[in-house]
Amino acid sequence: MWVIIGFVVVFGSIIGGFLMEKGNLLVLLQPAELLIIAGAALGTIFVANPIPTVRRMMKGIARALGSSRYSQSFYLETLTMLGEIFQTARKQGLAKLEGDVEEPEKSALFGKYPGFLKDHHALSFVCDTLRVAVTGGVGAYEIDQVMEIDIEAHHAEAHPPIAALQTVADSLPGLGIVAAVLGIVVTMGALGGPPNEIGHKVAAALVGTFLGILLCYGLVGPLASKIAALNAEDGTYYQCLRTGLAAFVKGSPPSLAVEFARRSLPHEMRPDFKKVEAAVRTAGAAARGKAA
Repeated sequence: MWVIIGFVVVFGSIIGGFLMEKGNLLVLLQPAELLIIAGAALGTIFVANPIPTVRRMMKGIARALGSSRYSQSFYLETLTMLGEIFQTARKQGLAKLEGDVEEPEKSALFGKYPGFLKDHHALSFVCDTLRVAVTGGVGAYEIDQVMEIDIEAHHAEAHPPIAALQTVADSLPGLGIVAAVLGIVVTMGALGGPPNEIGHKVAAALVGTFLGILLCYGLVGPLASKIAALNAEDGTYYQCLRTGLAAFVKGSPPSLAVEFARRSLPHEMRPDFKKVEAAVRTAGAAARGKAA
């Protein structure tokens, strides 16, 4: 939502300022210039990137236009889920989690957290880690290393779409110049014609440069930065999961393992200690009730 508001501010300010200077808004409507710039930019995306990267880029843009899921309430639910997992494992044994991690979609434990079930990568991250712990014979350090490798792989996969979009943003001013040069070529061919027609063609050429710079710094560049920020938020989320899981497999009590995970969060996203404690206590009571 804030991204859309930001774009409205950017384009509204530019158009508003242009109108205040008594500019003719219709002069900026140059479909041919926009076609040259946008078409060439789209073509470079397909030339430079494999299709999976292009798909992830489109998904990233769609995600950037929406609202972030990360909030204190989101992390409170995540910490509560970790608390319930740890309480269940501590009271009933790690082997009790085998059925949950093998078929999480059918798990009563994970079924309480439908948002988490829909996040396939996070679900695999937690379940695969617990699966390794359940099998036994693997040290806590090795489990932590496995989680680190998973996070690094996720980060490496998320980077190419951002780099590709930023490359497109960097190329837009140059493509705007290409459109402007083509406009000048058309203008030179019209020399000797009516002055109004020549002036219109010169204006169209200048609009090409204007559009290239505007799309770079006012649209595509900020989108690339937003997607990068969202991926950084994903990294924080996975580090939170990793911190809690690593602390638990090292032998920390469930409440302390959850506290490790809570402390890994930035302050603006970190739930209050008392709220987390109460939520974990409730989850522990539910785990004990099932065991009884």
